[in-house]
Amino acid sequence: MRLQDFDFELPAERIATRPAEPRENARLLRVGDGLVDHRIADLPDLLRPGDLMVVNDTRVIPAQLFGTRGAANIEITLIEASGPGCYRAFARPARRLRADDVVCFADDFEARVLAREGAEVELDFQLGEAAFAERLARVGTVPIPPYIRARRAADAADVDDYQTMFAAEAGAVAAPTAGLHFTPALVAELAVRGIDTARLTLHVGPGTFLPVTVDDVSQHRMMAERGILDAAVAARINRARAEGGRILAVGSTSLRLMEAAADPDGEVHPFDGRTDLFIRPGYRFRVIDLMLTNFHLPRSTLFMLVAAVVGRERIQAAYAHAVGSGYRFYSYGDACLLERAG
Repeated sequence: MRLQDFDFELPAERIATRPAEPRENARLLRVGDGLVDHRIADLPDLLRPGDLMVVNDTRVIPAQLFGTRGAANIEITLIEASGPGCYRAFARPARRLRADDVVCFADDFEARVLAREGAEVELDFQLGEAAFAERLARVGTVPIPPYIRARRAADAADVDDYQTMFAAEAGAVAAPTAGLHFTPALVAELAVRGIDTARLTLHVGPGTFLPVTVDDVSQHRMMAERGILDAAVAARINRARAEGGRILAVGSTSLRLMEAAADPDGEVHPFDGRTDLFIRPGYRFRVIDLMLTNFHLPRSTLFMLVAAVVGRERIQAAYAHAVGSGYRFYSYGDACLLERAG
């Protein structure tokens, strides 16, 4: 398939810059044999007793740093830890940095450049874990997506808004945004209806925002991300499927990690490692039956993933309906509930 097969037009006014309040008031488009408009609050009525909802409990860190090297302003977006006190990161403008340069973020917070390759650098902050965490919390900012930053600066509201209620394990530089729609009251109502919740961890990296630059999408390579799915959660998923329950992946990260942890027969095994699984049309799903997800960018790997779940023609029809009906797109936008085709 070609990159142009995953394109669509989106008016700028459809891009949400703040989440719905209350969260359950966000709109929800059910995509199955047809298209039906709902609200997130309707989710308990759209699922069945015995279904299992799987969410990502990664926590977003304040991964964006603004510093200087001499007279040059440098923007750093952390990717992941690479060793004690060291991080891989994207730098902008990276061409201003060379090995042994020092980037200063505050009087007591700086990093030495160990290496640079393209836009990526490895930085040594020369701090212990606790001291690094304290300075990052004080100096760093929430790395809200570039399509929001183009319209407004990050502010104090984003500290809470860009974090799901499930957030526990620090390490993500982008939120698993499908989880932003949930509140404790909604999860409690789901539980009363016999719909349980299981948690896994996939630390979302900045690769989620990188554009696909090849015309033949099969040649695209995903940036690997760290994921953990423990034995107890694997057993819960396998048991729910064996008892006839459906597996609802809340977001692309939960979906990708479950599929990466499954064998060819669909049994999910414990997983602790990195995955670069790229799901696009033609992929044969092993685990999931349903997916709750936001509306994604054109030509993105996320749009390719949802096309794989329900089929390219169905997702294009769903997105056309969403645009025409005033749905809000992207990280702070509305959501869709996808019923897997086939």
